[in-house]
Amino acid sequence: MIPTIEWQDNHVRMIDQRKLPCKVEWFICRGYKDVIRAIETMVIRGAPAIGVAAAMGLALGGLSVRTASYDGFRVRFREMAAAMIKARPTAVNLRWAVERMSSLVRNMAGKPVAEIKQALRQESQMILEEDIEINRRMGRNGQKLVPKKASILTHCNAGSLATGGYGTALGVIRAAVEAGKKVSVIADETRPWLQGLRLTAFELMEDSIPVTVIADNAAGSLMRRKEIDLVVTGADRIAANGDTANKIGTYQVAVLARENGIPFYVAAPLSTIDMSIPSGDQIPIEERSGEEICRIRSNMFGPSGVIARNPVFDVTPSRYITAIITEAGVIRPPFKRELHKIFRKAK
Repeated sequence: MIPTIEWQDNHVRMIDQRKLPCKVEWFICRGYKDVIRAIETMVIRGAPAIGVAAAMGLALGGLSVRTASYDGFRVRFREMAAAMIKARPTAVNLRWAVERMSSLVRNMAGKPVAEIKQALRQESQMILEEDIEINRRMGRNGQKLVPKKASILTHCNAGSLATGGYGTALGVIRAAVEAGKKVSVIADETRPWLQGLRLTAFELMEDSIPVTVIADNAAGSLMRRKEIDLVVTGADRIAANGDTANKIGTYQVAVLARENGIPFYVAAPLSTIDMSIPSGDQIPIEERSGEEICRIRSNMFGPSGVIARNPVFDVTPSRYITAIITEAGVIRPPFKRELHKIFRKAK
């Protein structure tokens, strides 16, 4: 698998996912503002990957601060953290990573600034490595839900490109294949950025896992024809009651799965679960330029001046979710009780 993001000397480089699958091109970040721009412009996307990028971006920003004073460093770091957290509003992993890096700075009060800078870089690398290991544990937990032979529908891209590596939803699929199960994947194309067509299909073909792409509005038809055995998606934020925000179109897939008696699973690390909000009604939903709907790269398909709405995520109510797959195990309803139980143990 191609690494999604990594340190290279004193720079951070990441795969420019806007160019895939036509071209594998690295986007080089020489400062924290480059990382913010990469997150905002979809160079890197996927909640866990955004979290890793935010951590590396703050470590990169820390390296550029020219002061020997802890107080001066802390003030500048707070400014960078405040800017980073605004890059994209829905994915909670970004905020989680910023808070983790900020906590490190607070806990090193009085230490030499050079030592803090080194610790920030090490912490960001640790977040990357932890994410990959978490995804592997999630995959092992989730693959137990996959029959020996299965056709799996997934929406958007929740693979190695959306994480530090291995993937959440695709991690479950990879683990099932590694366990010897005969798996084929149906990938929604996922408008308007076509992450399913461009990224999920690319990843699975690289791993020689059978994949077929369908238009987003074809899923219900295939479910009714019994061509899909289960659905596995990722998540960008999960509320305390299990309501889940994910790429736009996920909600309708979940409703269709319920109508057709098909299990609908969400694979996400505990860092994606936001216990500070009681339900999905409190999850901020990013809305991007309507031009993304009317244009594919440089090609304009809509009539000039047409009005287009472009909400990037939707919220799937927990009643449509069969189980949430995490590194701590598979969580089943009632989600509110079970999620609180998991987090009490974590403390």
